This record gives sequence, structure tokens and C-alpha cells, in this order.
Amino acid sequence: MHGVKVMLDRNVYLVDTVREQIGRVLKLESIEGGKLWKGINTLIFNTWHWWNRRGPSQPWDFIEVGGKIIKDMDRMLAFEKALTTWGQWVDTNVDPAKTRVFFQGISPSHYNGTDWGEPRARTCEGQKEPLLGSTYPGGLPPAVGVLKTALRKITKPVTLLDITNLSLLRKDGHPSIYGLGGRTGMDCSHWCLCGVPDTWNEILYNFLL
Repeated sequence: MHGVKVMLDRNVYLVDTVREQIGRVLKLESIEGGKLWKGINTLIFNTWHWWNRRGPSQPWDFIEVGGKIIKDMDRMLAFEKALTTWGQWVDTNVDPAKTRVFFQGISPSHYNGTDWGEPRARTCEGQKEPLLGSTYPGGLPPAVGVLKTALRKITKPVTLLDITNLSLLRKDGHPSIYGLGGRTGMDCSHWCLCGVPDTWNEILYNFLL
């Protein structure tokens, strides 16, 4: 194809994070950054991975919600409010005749072996095989329900790339000894082996055909 452009907008919360005098403020009801998304033919959104970050890796200092500045709040509720703001942006700004909207579902992690029937496993270290069958013993992450509820409230068409359950079965797909930095720690949230993200891409590709 000719004339195709791909843009990555690394806004991990979808809503705005603004540097103010008090510090970096995560604004759950502001989405000024959405101006970059206008007029694009295909939009693929994703968030959740960063919502539970704390400490040095948390890229904000305060949250603004309901006209108030607070130090922190229930992260699932914050996630829900941000999705509501994003959904309102979609309904206000997207013309379905010109733009297709996708939302990539919740990418799971594997830190608790009890979830897949190995209570002694505290990380995904040493996992070499996926789970058999089509059902994950630990069930779906609560964030999946929050996301699907938010999507149902949007009146414009949004296609969910529902990758959560198939990814849950791949407890063997993370081992970060194969990733950047090698054996510096056990990362069971990113996908360091081929297979899982490739499947996500295949699903998207089939929707685009």
C-alpha cells in the first residue's frame, strides 16, 4: 500500500498528565491530548498496564478528579473514570464513516501461581508450556469487566480486540531473561517471547481485511 502513515502516541493513561507547580497531575476528566487523534482513519487504543504503577515508576504525583486534587485513589475507579472520559471523546469526535476505532483489551500478568494451579509459583519463572484448554482457572482480571462496561456506554462503534483470555493461557510467554537486560529480574507482565503479541496482531489484521 502507498501513502500509509503509522503514528504511536505514547499516552499510557489516554487522559492528560500535566506538569503543574505542585507536580505532575493526572487529570481523569481531561483529554486535550486527543487532538492528535482527530482525522485518523484507524485508531487503536490501549491502557491499563500502567494504572497500578507505584513508587519511582509512577509517572504522576497527584490526581485531579471532580474538580479536586488528591494524592491517590482506588486505581480501578481511576481507570473507570479515565475510560469514561475517553469514551466521551470518541462519541464527540469520531465520524464512523471516516474512522474505525479499536480498543486492545487487557494484557494480563502472571505473578501468582495459584491462579493457574501452581500455588508454589510466585512468578512466571521456569514456565515452559501454556495452559491447556480454553479456560483460565483464576478467571479474568477485574479490569476486563470495567473496560467492557465502559465500552457499552459508547454510542459510536468501537471494536474490542479481546485478547485477555488467550493471553492468560500463555503463562510461559513472559520470561524476561530473553528481553532487554537479561537476568536482571523477573518481568511477568511484558511478553518477552514471540507468539502472544503476534496473535494480537493477527486478530487485528483480520478485522482490517
